[in-house]
Amino acid sequence: MRKSAGALFLAALIAVLGCQPSAAPKAEKTAASTHSFAVLDPGHFHAALVFKSAAYPGVDPLVSIYAPVGQDYVDHMARVAPFNTRGDDPAQWRYRSYLGPDYEQAMFDESHADIAVLSGRNAPKIDRILACVRHGMNVLADKPWVIEPSKLAVLDTVLAVADSLHLVAYDIMTERHEITTILQRELIQDQTLFGVPLTGGPDQPAVVKKSVHHLFKSVAGRPLIRPWWFFDTAVQGEGLVDVTTHLVDITFWCLFPEQPIDYKTDIQMLDAKHWPTLIDSAQFSRVTGLTGFPPQLKLDEAGKLPYFCNGSMNFNLRGINVLLQVEWNFEAPAGAGDTHFSTVRGSLASVLIEQGPDQNYRPELYVEAAEGIAPEAVGQALATSLARLTGGNYPGLELKKEGARWHVLIPDSYRIGHEAHFGQVTKSFLGYLGNGTLPAWERPNMLAKYYVTTSALELARSK
Repeated sequence: MRKSAGALFLAALIAVLGCQPSAAPKAEKTAASTHSFAVLDPGHFHAALVFKSAAYPGVDPLVSIYAPVGQDYVDHMARVAPFNTRGDDPAQWRYRSYLGPDYEQAMFDESHADIAVLSGRNAPKIDRILACVRHGMNVLADKPWVIEPSKLAVLDTVLAVADSLHLVAYDIMTERHEITTILQRELIQDQTLFGVPLTGGPDQPAVVKKSVHHLFKSVAGRPLIRPWWFFDTAVQGEGLVDVTTHLVDITFWCLFPEQPIDYKTDIQMLDAKHWPTLIDSAQFSRVTGLTGFPPQLKLDEAGKLPYFCNGSMNFNLRGINVLLQVEWNFEAPAGAGDTHFSTVRGSLASVLIEQGPDQNYRPELYVEAAEGIAPEAVGQALATSLARLTGGNYPGLELKKEGARWHVLIPDSYRIGHEAHFGQVTKSFLGYLGNGTLPAWERPNMLAKYYVTTSALELARSK
């Protein structure tokens, strides 16, 4: 491995954090390993959560990290270190690092790993992904891949190059592994219970998905320190192109499972808006650890940062009207956290996810009869559908009548939490590597997903 200006600093840092580097300057895969990871410029905590799982079958425990010398790297190593030292099922990852201004080229030159993991600055991400696939690397990267409309063509190129080289480029869609979302998808596919999706309209959408997030929170049991550039929308992207990526993805995934979506014919963008959360100096210091705003961030007349992290969009998906909205507050109330609300209206019933104070801020699943439909008929159809699920992949589900609707009671064993979903996504990705390709529907849907988010941004800016 080539020397860098941060080599001595790196060795001391890894020793302090308890992550032992490889003794060899350039390690090869062990005989039992099929794949190995390289982490490129880890600037977001999601990169660390890939390594919260103790191990993955067929994956080398030696992880290569390529990054510039700086706080982002230090924070990443501090996040992964506790996974190796925890008492319950400690991880077995070992880390070797290259720090220097030419870190990206060093990753390509050394060619130790076949999987690049990216989670950090979003503005350069899609170009970095393209470079990875052109150098023969599979890619597992956090959302969003595209934050500006002009970059959608680069995503198209990424997918085409990956196909031509028999590589897999996959974005980390954790919400597909949330149990309430999984069951919502199952229930709306049962036409005896749900009927068919209503078309709705902007005044009464057929699908509504809203999420509320918080800038200051804990991850893996520690307060999350965010980099300053997280608050620069030119780097991070606005809310309309960030968290809403998940909302668009699960809308496709729930309504049209494993079906390709053609954004040119299946989607009609109707409206979008965005608005800021105002952040004062004390709040910024608390979440970043810095003593003031850096000069790159533009403040308002009162000295606060207008952070455009909030937005909503309305569009038609194969004629079904969809409203998606994301909001960011600074900090959740005591006992609360990030929340998700979702309703999908069918001709016979609606299937809802709620996560407010009445649910103790835990997502819960409900079914209620559509207007003009006998509740008793919906209850009987739901019982039949639930019997099918409990007799299959989801034993232990129960029903409880609450007023005019039914509450699907979900065992705690299915509620593994957002952080554990990264391990599940990684296992799915590794399964795709074993097959040598993504499912055919994933490619057009990825293009459609980022078309929706970037088109919404364009609409909101036009106002």
